[in-house]
Amino acid sequence: MSEFTEMARTIHADLPVVDGHNDLPWELRVRAGSDLDVDDPCEHLDGYHTDVPRLATGGVGAQFWAVFVPAWDPSPFLTTIEQVDLVGRMIDRCDRLAAADSAADVAAARAAGKTASLMGAEGGHSIENSLAALRTFRRLGVRYMTLTHGDTIDWADSATDEARHGGLTTFGEDVVREMNRIGMIVDISHVSADTMRHALSVSDRPLMASHSSAFALAPHPRNVPDDVLEMVRANNGVVMVNFYPPFVHAEASEMAIDMFATARDLMARLGDETAVQTELTRMREENPYPEVTVADVVDHIDYIRTVAGVDHVGIGSDFDGIDVLPTGLEDVSTYPAITAELLERGWEEPEIRKVLGENALRVLAAND
Repeated sequence: MSEFTEMARTIHADLPVVDGHNDLPWELRVRAGSDLDVDDPCEHLDGYHTDVPRLATGGVGAQFWAVFVPAWDPSPFLTTIEQVDLVGRMIDRCDRLAAADSAADVAAARAAGKTASLMGAEGGHSIENSLAALRTFRRLGVRYMTLTHGDTIDWADSATDEARHGGLTTFGEDVVREMNRIGMIVDISHVSADTMRHALSVSDRPLMASHSSAFALAPHPRNVPDDVLEMVRANNGVVMVNFYPPFVHAEASEMAIDMFATARDLMARLGDETAVQTELTRMREENPYPEVTVADVVDHIDYIRTVAGVDHVGIGSDFDGIDVLPTGLEDVSTYPAITAELLERGWEEPEIRKVLGENALRVLAAND
């Protein structure tokens, strides 16, 4: 065991990690029919990236669970409510999870040795063009909303679909303002660069990119360009680095440039979520991405620190929402590998703690 690995474990012992995005709830819906007796997250889950014991090993003090619903779902508002319920049932079932709706709740959970459970809605399609639906999500404890997922919607352009609005429509601006008013963090992951800029120009509270990396290093449209990183700094927000190889490695980015369009086409042809995922997996196995390592992920953390500053970078793994992972970051127990790499690069512990969670908690508190 290296000196840096031991130091990293010591840092993680008090649960410093705040992860911006984990898709375990959708995986449980797809693979277990949302039945926690079938796949119990309180125990080790074979074939998943996430379970409660491994969250503890990884030193995760707070997890934003994605209450994700695909854009093609016929009733996205209702299905999102079902995902909120699933997260609630996870919390009720697992003693080491604690419900959280504020930065103070996170602090209390960590002090008790538990992982605070927060929620983020992934995609503005879930509100079905209704501010009442948005307010309902907030009352149910949803703390952020990603303005789009992979598809452009009626009021916001996605990074991975045709741009129709030049960013946000007037209603999209209203959504951002209402999110500011009710204390829901505006999340600019998945949106087009113009939507990022537009949201930053409208929002009067710090926002986040819950699971995005640096465009300069991996030029996939899902990533954040330099001028937006500078705007995030001015906004006092945070960009939380994604672990997915196409958002980390330049060659993988090029290979995956059409992955969302491919998924849409498969859904239109096959009409079944499981069949689509099976076909995407087959395609990926036939044409695998280049290997990505912990060092590649930390390159993005380093880069965002350089452009936006150390106060504006965090971690948004996308565990259980991605089909390929970096070597050394195979599941939620492995966050200390990031800390060890940062230590080896000469980062000081106070800076590392900002990246691991303090920056995200600052943004959360600013939206309380």
